Amino acid sequence: MYQTLLTTLDNGIFTITINRPDKLNALNKQVFIDLNTVLDEVYANADIRSVIITGSGAKAFVAGADITEFNGLSKEASTAMAKKGQDTFFRIERSPKPIVACVNGFALGGGCELAMSSHFRIASDNAKFGQPEVNLGLIPGYGGTQRLVQLIGKGRAMELLMSGGMIDAAAALQYGLVNYVVPQEELLNKARSILDTINTKAPIAVGKCIESANAVFDETKNGFEVEINSFGDCFGTDDMKEGTAAFLEKRKPNFTGK
Repeated sequence: MYQTLLTTLDNGIFTITINRPDKLNALNKQVFIDLNTVLDEVYANADIRSVIITGSGAKAFVAGADITEFNGLSKEASTAMAKKGQDTFFRIERSPKPIVACVNGFALGGGCELAMSSHFRIASDNAKFGQPEVNLGLIPGYGGTQRLVQLIGKGRAMELLMSGGMIDAAAALQYGLVNYVVPQEELLNKARSILDTINTKAPIAVGKCIESANAVFDETKNGFEVEINSFGDCFGTDDMKEGTAAFLEKRKPNFTGK
C-alpha cells in the first residue's frame, strides 16, 4: 500500500516504520506522500487508538531530508516544499490520537523535526539529535526552529541551530527533548507499554488533552479558553458518564469513545 512505509496494527497500536534503510530513512517526496496517506488512515480508522512512528534498521530514525531533491530548486519551489512539510507535521502534532516517536538512531534535520512534531519521544541509547541545516547554508524548514525552542528552551535551541551540532540520547533526556532513553532492543516495547495504558483511557478526553496542550503554543488561541471548552465537551460524552460511574462503583471503566 505504501512505497516507503511499513505498517502494523496490534491491539489498537498502529506502528508506522519509515522504510528507506539504504538512505538512512531520509525524507523525500514519496515519504511525504505516504505519510499524508497513512495519516488519513490514522484519523479515520476507529481501530487505531494510538501510533508509533519509527525508522527501519538500527542506524537511523530519519537522518534528514533527501538532499538530492534540493538541487535546482527555486526560492518559490523550496518555500512550497517547506510549507508541505510543515503541513504534514502539523497533522501529526494535531492528531487526536497519541503519536509517539521511537527514535532508533540518527534524528537529524527533517528527522528531528518529525520526532518533535510527535506528542512525545522515546530514544534508544544510540540516538543522536540535531538540526545541521546551517552546514548546507540553510535553516530548518519543517518547524524545527519553533519546536526546538518550545521543547528545550531558547538558549540551548539557539546553540544547536547555529552550530549545527548534535546531542546524544543522554543530553536529549537532560534537555527534556525525550521522555525516556532505553536500550534499542527495548525501544518499541517501552512505547507499547505506555500506549497500552493510554489506550485504556477515554479517547475523546485523550484527544482533548492533546488539543488543549497544543494551544499553549498557538498564538491564535487562548489556551485557557480551549481548556474550558474541552472540559465542557467532555461532560457531554458517554465516556464521562461511564468514567464517573465506574469510579463511584469502584470498578474499571469501559470507555467507548462516545
